[in-house]
Amino acid sequence: MELLAVTKYADPAETACLVESGKILTAGENKVQDAARKWAGGELAGARRKVTLRFIGHLQTNKAADAVELFDWIDSVDSLKLAGQINRHAGLKGKKMPVLIQLKLAPSDMQGGASPAEAPGLLDSMRKLPFLAPSGYMAIAPAGREPEALRPLFREVKRMFDRDFPGAVNACGFKNYLSLGMSGDFETAVQEGS
Repeated sequence: MELLAVTKYADPAETACLVESGKILTAGENKVQDAARKWAGGELAGARRKVTLRFIGHLQTNKAADAVELFDWIDSVDSLKLAGQINRHAGLKGKKMPVLIQLKLAPSDMQGGASPAEAPGLLDSMRKLPFLAPSGYMAIAPAGREPEALRPLFREVKRMFDRDFPGAVNACGFKNYLSLGMSGDFETAVQEGS
């Protein structure tokens, strides 16, 4: 199990201290511009090489180039259009970009992601893009639900993950990830295989 430290609201000096001490190995940011200000040229620039930086927010296609430049992983790919833009910019940089497909676990306009029914087709299409490395699923649980009510949703995503991403490492050499759970429900997510 690995924990992703979401650093979007954290004090940069405290974050730098935690990264330097080895307590944060993987950090997540949900806005490209904010992350660039902190990690590329701000207070966290010196710590950048010591952390894996993952993009976890909704990514607009016009920000794909900047995300490919700054982040090690993009964990929130929810459409083939976005995947195509990431692939194009990764190709221009000469890099293979590991990505997670974001799943939408509730029929709400407030949450992004592909539906579980759409995910296999999206994955098949993404695997044909030469500069992408689809490496798992990410899903955020519907807000306001008790952790126990989320257990069946997490269990279903784990079943999909095991089917679609067999083995610890994928054909591109990246670790496969199932990213589930946030502060209020991560224990249930871990119990269900995250």
